[in-house]
Amino acid sequence: MNSSVFKEKVVVITGASSGLGREMAIKLAEQGARLVLASRNEEKLKEVTQICLEKGSEAIYVVTDVSRETDCKNLIERAVEKFSGIDILINNAGITMYSLFENVEDLSIFERIIKVNYLGSVYCTYYALPYLKKARGRIVAISSLTGKAGVPTRTGYAASKHAMVGFFDSLRIEVSDYGISVTIIYPGFVATNIRENALGKNGKPLGKSHIQEEKAMKVEKAVEQILRAIARRKRELAMTFKGKAGPWLKLIAPSVVDRIAKKAIEKGKT
Repeated sequence: MNSSVFKEKVVVITGASSGLGREMAIKLAEQGARLVLASRNEEKLKEVTQICLEKGSEAIYVVTDVSRETDCKNLIERAVEKFSGIDILINNAGITMYSLFENVEDLSIFERIIKVNYLGSVYCTYYALPYLKKARGRIVAISSLTGKAGVPTRTGYAASKHAMVGFFDSLRIEVSDYGISVTIIYPGFVATNIRENALGKNGKPLGKSHIQEEKAMKVEKAVEQILRAIARRKRELAMTFKGKAGPWLKLIAPSVVDRIAKKAIEKGKT
């Protein structure tokens, strides 16, 4: 990848304290990007910001709960105050769930997931858009294969990712005349801690992963693909063979896709 694509670019990353967000921040720091890192976890944010600074990047962090509109507005204002603009917004913050719908005991799970995964992306994008227009910038949405097809035990998560995809597909058309690209990323299972923080049927974090993480894609490999797609302003990136083939198969044999999704969840269980 040509590292000059990101050199001196101002990049805002939500969910930057761990997983894909953390790895993206570090790799972008190595390529000379100027970073604004956001998440709720200040201790981990400080840690990754320090790593980025040590790699020669300019970097700040802003403690942010993306489910709160005021936090998202503050994040963008801090970014512009520090760097006078924004070139790339990476909407990466997210939470998931693990429970059959019939077993859910706390329906607030669905509202919480929608607020973080969908509305958090809407809020950040809304406040960043004027600056992205000036920069002919890039908007990135980290979705999921569940944004393309339903998955058992993930009803709320899948709904939020479908909403996210619909929003950004629509926004892409609206902003195309400004030279802004919108890239939607569809990872499969990536070895991050998102499943450890998944909400269980009672609305509380599970505290451990429910899949065999050793079989998931390594986060470094995933980030390499993601940054390449952002650099090339790709419309979307499906990161697995099933992700690429699934939409076509869904058109001709949707019940087969349902069976594949069910089997993938059952096979991945620990």
